[in-house]
Amino acid sequence: MLKSKYNWQMPKKQIDSKKVTEIAQACDLSEVAATVLIGRGYDTVEKATQFLKLDPEMIHDPFLLHDMQKAVDRIQAAIVANEKIVVYGDYDADGVTSTTIMFETLNELGADVDYFVPDRFKDGYGPNMAEYQQFIENGVQLMITVDNGVAGNEPINYAVTHGMDVIVTDHHEMPKELPNATAIVHPRYPGSHYPFSDLSGVGVAFKVASVLLDEVPEEFLDLVAIGTIGDLVSLTDENRFLVTSGLKVMSEGQRVGLNALLKVCGLEGQEINEQDIGFTIAPRLNAVGRIGNAGEAVELLTTFDDEKADQIAKHIDSVNEQRKQLVSDIYDEAVVQAQTPENVARKTLVITGTDWHQGVLGIVASRLVEATGKPTIVLSAAETEPNFKGSGRSVEALNLFEALNSQRDLYVNFGGHHMAVGLTIAKANVEALRQLLEKSADGAQLNPNQIAPLAIDETLKVDQISLQVIQDLQHLGPFGTDNPIPEFEIDPEQVVNAKQIGADKSHLKFQLAGKKQQIDTIAFQQGALLPFIQAVPDHVKVVGTLESNTWRNQTKPQVMVKDLLIDAIPVIDKRTTHLSLQLFSEPATYVFFHKITYKRVKPYLAADVKTVVLDGNMQNDTSLTGNLTLVDCPDSISKFTNWLSDQEPDSLTVYFYQKNNAYLDGMPNREQSGKVFKFFVNHPVIDLKTQLPDVIKHLHITQSVLVFLIQVFSELKFVKIENGRVSYIQNPTPQKLTEAPAYKLREEQIKTQEKLLYSKSATLKTWIQEQLADKNEGVAD
Repeated sequence: MLKSKYNWQMPKKQIDSKKVTEIAQACDLSEVAATVLIGRGYDTVEKATQFLKLDPEMIHDPFLLHDMQKAVDRIQAAIVANEKIVVYGDYDADGVTSTTIMFETLNELGADVDYFVPDRFKDGYGPNMAEYQQFIENGVQLMITVDNGVAGNEPINYAVTHGMDVIVTDHHEMPKELPNATAIVHPRYPGSHYPFSDLSGVGVAFKVASVLLDEVPEEFLDLVAIGTIGDLVSLTDENRFLVTSGLKVMSEGQRVGLNALLKVCGLEGQEINEQDIGFTIAPRLNAVGRIGNAGEAVELLTTFDDEKADQIAKHIDSVNEQRKQLVSDIYDEAVVQAQTPENVARKTLVITGTDWHQGVLGIVASRLVEATGKPTIVLSAAETEPNFKGSGRSVEALNLFEALNSQRDLYVNFGGHHMAVGLTIAKANVEALRQLLEKSADGAQLNPNQIAPLAIDETLKVDQISLQVIQDLQHLGPFGTDNPIPEFEIDPEQVVNAKQIGADKSHLKFQLAGKKQQIDTIAFQQGALLPFIQAVPDHVKVVGTLESNTWRNQTKPQVMVKDLLIDAIPVIDKRTTHLSLQLFSEPATYVFFHKITYKRVKPYLAADVKTVVLDGNMQNDTSLTGNLTLVDCPDSISKFTNWLSDQEPDSLTVYFYQKNNAYLDGMPNREQSGKVFKFFVNHPVIDLKTQLPDVIKHLHITQSVLVFLIQVFSELKFVKIENGRVSYIQNPTPQKLTEAPAYKLREEQIKTQEKLLYSKSATLKTWIQEQLADKNEGVAD
């Protein structure tokens, strides 16, 4: 069977059908959407109604944020006094949208204001002492941080003692010691009573702007949506309303720079959703900060010049393409290290490279975690540099920050949280880092082979899927952190019309068939599964999301596959009479039943091709697992059946190559056997090297039958064979031909080849699956 990539986790509680009907009717939703709501804890009409409600009442009073009044009073005083103000931002999507909102708000109020977005490589994250000193020298009297600052004790304290006031607006984790700022506006400030703790940096900036402008500035909601989604904060409570409203504003196309970016992304004129931001818009804004200067992103978002906006948007798009190429190139190198025997044996990974672009190491680390299931740190430096810099990403079972924080003296710089860290470390300390990380994984009892969980909202039949259901589910969005897009397990009657799509055939398209309808389904990067699905089309289950797809003015439901499994072992019939290198190109364990076949092809196989060579008795102490390919045809159907019932493959492909075809040649009849025996009686010595063609012609018999009978006669000691010469043995002991081992083997080969080589494909697959199932059935009994 083909196992799922994820551990499918169904809802723990059985959902009351009466409650489903009640909420569906009260909220005017399909029962599918109502079931999802109940499974997520909105299990009363009141709770469901409150969750679905999207109106301005959801926005909490900004004055409930700590120090809001202090911050606004100081900003207003600076505006009146025409003081120089700098907005100090951050280089990710949340940071540049926060910067834009604060800068535009102050600009609108007539302030003498400028903005600064730090350079990831020169300035690092958050307040930078050198930059603060420069602002003081330039006469800046008020600095407002956005999406940073709460951990900037040293530079902020320095600024305050040198006459520059600092207002911190931030949402990151609160350190034990807070900076001596004029005001700290933060939703999780200790002792404060703001009712929602999960605002993003742009959310906090928006709150400050709302107070300064004395209204909810709807023109900023598009930026709030981008920063909130891009920073992966909770999409519940007021964030739901802010993002939903922001998506509408973005679709209206009010911001010149954003329109230009949507155009280069191919989203111009479309209704924008949260996935467009998460997978298209935010990554481009992040890319500029990763490998360029994020100030360019703020410039794009604040410009009113169409031509300038187009120019910047195209450049940002090209930077993103450069970012993707860098990630791809570095990942290709990094994954080779991850696959060394030493690293395969470890529970964690520390990967090092030379001159890798440090702005994308976090993305590479994330991809390695996804590929291996192991917490991963990726580091890079120039050959002449003494220190590595890099990023780490973890899994839920290991708090990466705590794991590394226990030996802070190892690092030049270090910071982070449960799932991600950034660090600078001397090259000489890398081995100690490896040991520390591995020890932490042992302490956490980390199992890298444990597959990640996948929460499933509901099990659906194909016939339950409709455009109305999909439309109702959209009312539960926008989807993201703490409100994930609903995932459904779908068990079709069968899968039909499966085919590979894409330029490189890497994707899979098929239809899930119910009793009444068929639903189009897409599985990205799963093209290699086509033969497995075709082998057992009625044993496929998928987990995926539901969406509508419009093609040629026709809108239909569509399933986007997250994961799939096949709960029967796929048997793939590729029987052949010719072996080629291409047949050994797929990742599998190739099983040879005859050493002679293996020796024939071994010189042509790649070094990493996995092979198993069985002896004639098919003795194998352990069951083979994974994807198995049976290269040649066994000799004995009974021994093959016994062997097959002990195997536990994920899939089984059969070539059943056979050079000498006993089934087609058949057994020699009594007349042929007698004729050949009489010939050797009358010709006591025959040199087959020179006389074989003449003998065949004389006897009117095929070469294969003649060679077979000579072997039988040899085993019965009617003749002896030496150096290609066949000599008749005088007065042999009478014996039946059927007593010869070669004769018995040929009889068995004929039965085996008839079954394995000449049965219909469907019959063969069914028979093999029955043999594979025998072991499990016996255990169950």
